[in-house]
Amino acid sequence: MALDIQCFTVGMFGVNTYLITDRETGAAAIIDTGESDELVRRLSALDPAPDIQVILLTHGHLDHAGALPLLQEVWDVPTWMDANEYPLFNTLPYQATMFGMPHLQCDLGRIDEHIDEEGSVQLGATTLRFIRTPGHTPGMGCWYDDDDIFVGDTLFAGSIGRTDFPLSEPALMVDSLRRLMQLPGHLRSHSGHGPVTTLDHELRTNPFLGYIRKERGIAGPPGFAWTHGT
Repeated sequence: MALDIQCFTVGMFGVNTYLITDRETGAAAIIDTGESDELVRRLSALDPAPDIQVILLTHGHLDHAGALPLLQEVWDVPTWMDANEYPLFNTLPYQATMFGMPHLQCDLGRIDEHIDEEGSVQLGATTLRFIRTPGHTPGMGCWYDDDDIFVGDTLFAGSIGRTDFPLSEPALMVDSLRRLMQLPGHLRSHSGHGPVTTLDHELRTNPFLGYIRKERGIAGPPGFAWTHGT
């Protein structure tokens, strides 16, 4: 394993945020933020202090990007996001009200760099690659190396990200899951909510992926049709 991975489940939404550290160099990255100052407090309490060099977003929902400006006040490092996510990211100051939680209203953080389809970011000696997986949101994407993938709300253990939110597109999610499942099955999948799984385990058991099993002739439960094309 090239990375040390620490998961911090934070905030009212119980979102999984991650501190990942390249073992060879100690360079660290934050993946997603929560919506409050909890992640800042928990990271600031670590001893030794992590050498945080970059912030990576999977997508722009409140629980994944709402605390970005709070993190940037402490760690003034580049933040990366897919540019296709701006239509959602730009609504962050209003998302709390949309979800009936106006007390969580937040400011926009700063996006410094845009990641391209199948682009990469260097974290010390580790190359973190990016794969776009729109559907849950317009610019949803996953960061991965040779052993681990951080999927945001694309995929969960036994489930997938919702596609009934504003700016969600079920048809895009159908194709994104197909593409995600073309990655190596041994990748440990670290999601925005819930436990760690692997891509292979989800491919063979996830009830939302029955259509992919059928297309590939893979044994497993048939699953169910959750939108057109599945």
